[in-house]
Amino acid sequence: QVQLVESGGGSVQAGGSLRLSCAASGYTYGTGCMGWFRQSPGKEREGVAAITTGGGTTYYADSVKGRFTISQDNAKNTLYLQMNSLKPEDTGMYYCAAGSSALRGSWLFSRAAYAYWGQGTQVTVSS
Repeated sequence: QVQLVESGGGSVQAGGSLRLSCAASGYTYGTGCMGWFRQSPGKEREGVAAITTGGGTTYYADSVKGRFTISQDNAKNTLYLQMNSLKPEDTGMYYCAAGSSALRGSWLFSRAAYAYWGQGTQVTVSS
C-alpha cells in the first residue's frame, strides 16, 4: 500500500506562488503515474497536472499550462507542484494521487486510474 500526505497549501494573494508537496511512503514500487487534482465548491474533482514516474512525461490542464510545474524527487519519494501567477479560480482543495498504470495523455486525468489519494491541502487565492 501507498500513503500520500500533501502539504504546502495556504492563502495567497493573486499573482503569488505556492509549492505543494506530496510525500509518498509504503510500497511505492510499481507506481506508474502520479498526479495533482483539485476540487472547488460545487464542481467535480479535475486533473491539474500529472507525471509518469518511469519516463517523466508530464501532462497539464490547459488552464494551468505555463503557470504550474509538476516534478518529482525520487530520492525523497516526493511529488511537487510549483504554482506561479496564481489566480482566484485556482482556489480549491488539491489532492495528490498515485496509480499503478502507465497512462498516456488525457488518461492521466482519469480519477478511476488512481488507487491512492492523499487527504488534500487547501489553496485559497484572494483578489
